Amino acid sequence: MSVDVQDIVRRFGTTAALKGVSLSVREGEFLALLGPSGSGKTTLLRILAGLEGSDSGTVHIAGQDMTGVPARERNIGVVFQHYALFRHMTVFDNVAFGLRVRRQRPSSAEIAARVRRLLELVQVPELERRYPDQISGGQRQRVALARALAIEPRLLLLDEPFGALDALVRKEVRRWVRSLHDSLGITTILVTHDQEEAMEMADRIAVMQGGRIVQLDAVGALLRDPATAFVAGFIGEATRLPCQVRNGVAHFDPLPVLPLQVALPDGPAAAFVRPAEISVRHGAGTASVRLCRTEGEGPARLIVQAGDIMLDALANPGESFEKGESCRLSIRGSHVFAESGERAQGVPLAEVMVG
Repeated sequence: MSVDVQDIVRRFGTTAALKGVSLSVREGEFLALLGPSGSGKTTLLRILAGLEGSDSGTVHIAGQDMTGVPARERNIGVVFQHYALFRHMTVFDNVAFGLRVRRQRPSSAEIAARVRRLLELVQVPELERRYPDQISGGQRQRVALARALAIEPRLLLLDEPFGALDALVRKEVRRWVRSLHDSLGITTILVTHDQEEAMEMADRIAVMQGGRIVQLDAVGALLRDPATAFVAGFIGEATRLPCQVRNGVAHFDPLPVLPLQVALPDGPAAAFVRPAEISVRHGAGTASVRLCRTEGEGPARLIVQAGDIMLDALANPGESFEKGESCRLSIRGSHVFAESGERAQGVPLAEVMVG
């Protein structure tokens, strides 16, 4: 089932939470709305669910205009961060709730059969007679998902659903949810501020900033071709290095880093450099290693201090560094953005190392 959002505006008093948002979600796609707090992602999700109205714009789900259609008639499943399970009801009754309040209510036997199938699907059939306070956070999240699926929704909306789980359980549950999505084929939209979560689960990511979608792309494209400086700094691991462009060259003075050739106008700019784009070499210099951590068979991860800036970097294969050791730095490439927002690819001028 497809979703098409056009020019959605939502204001709260004088504050615009959404500023003309447009978005198309393909049938069967898993899409993440990713952004910091206050970017508008939960407001957009609530408008899709029918829990919030918009000041202008349209929402079409499976080609049907949803304007004025109440939440209970949209056939949408919603799972929230804090589960919203009824504490006075058993797991069985929580999952059955949406079926029992429908206008065309199935028979008791049909409800029981569907609830038990869903509890099998989410791998907690033994919990049907327990209450929410008697099960773990990961189990409560699975029950919340079963309840959302009970009405056989056309669209599944997940609003920060893993935030209340500890790190180990969160990773396990989100991989399980992605697997469930693949097996059921339900169009799914996930709201999250966790880029690792979005990158691991979603087919595409809509990056939101200040009430707008600033880029909608697959993970690889977001890393390879960020549309704005915000995306370059928000997605993946990147260090922001201030620089000054003069005659097509970005200078990082007083940082001990070689300049880069860029096709940008003269003036202040910022380069976003990922760890693999920073070359760290042994040798006397004004940069120094603050941390060297070896992880398995891969290159050592470094934190290098250059002036007042800490850089995340990767050592060359087979090389290691000591804490406090002086080193030499160069940049293999980066995304450079002028103050105007214009973007260019930074290219090394030379292979000569500087201190």
